[in-house]
Amino acid sequence: MIDAIRILFIGDVVGRIGRNALQKWLPNLRKELSVDFVIANGENSAGGIGITEGTAKELLDSGVDCLTTGNHVWKQKEAIQFLSREHRVLRPANFPPEAPGSGWCVLPIRNKDLHVAVINIMGQIFMEPILDCPFKTLDKVLEQIHPKTPLIIVDFHAEATSEKQAFAYYADGRVTAVIGTHTHVMTADERLMPKGTAFITDVGMTGAIDSIIGMRVNEVLYHFVTKMPIKFEVATGKAKLCAVLIEAEVQNGKALSIQRVEKEGEIS
Repeated sequence: MIDAIRILFIGDVVGRIGRNALQKWLPNLRKELSVDFVIANGENSAGGIGITEGTAKELLDSGVDCLTTGNHVWKQKEAIQFLSREHRVLRPANFPPEAPGSGWCVLPIRNKDLHVAVINIMGQIFMEPILDCPFKTLDKVLEQIHPKTPLIIVDFHAEATSEKQAFAYYADGRVTAVIGTHTHVMTADERLMPKGTAFITDVGMTGAIDSIIGMRVNEVLYHFVTKMPIKFEVATGKAKLCAVLIEAEVQNGKALSIQRVEKEGEIS
């Protein structure tokens, strides 16, 4: 009988370099870390902003089991159509019900008689658009998930660290893990909450190292210094992959551990 499973959550994939980094390193990571299930945030996988059917397919074909998104989910118009038919790609659950797609799913674990639920929720502080209350949204979604599986991972896509921490305490003991996304900067506060939920404020990003949150430095500096509008371009060069590995008990869904996982190097 399987006592525990290992879930890898990969931080925001930015542009082609992020996709290439994931394609290069994920297969070995699955083997080295004995990973059972992979989640990645893909909302910036298409040209650094938004997601398309093509970029989603690249990531899913590379070994990702479920893709989450966030405030940039609709930046590429084709996402409106393909999210309606691809249940492995989520948009935040606190969008109005009229929005295409779903904010959560329950998916099987490869070669195991087990399932993982993935929930995508967006914060409200400093975020656009402002969506429904993330706390009440979690309550509603959990009512629908139970008793399908106790293994539940939440991508909480938010800006404010205080809101992320508050959400983690609210979810503590009811989900396996709350993984923060959106800021593209990995935090060093991974831990197990008092009631057994794994948490990190932000898992970071998968993209170019010599960049400003994935974008080319010169354009971003020009914008900050001059306050003038300019199109940001995805940076290239040496890449990094940021992720966390969560080990969880199968029977009750409680997290046993959470650890940061980082890879970096040249991407051909």
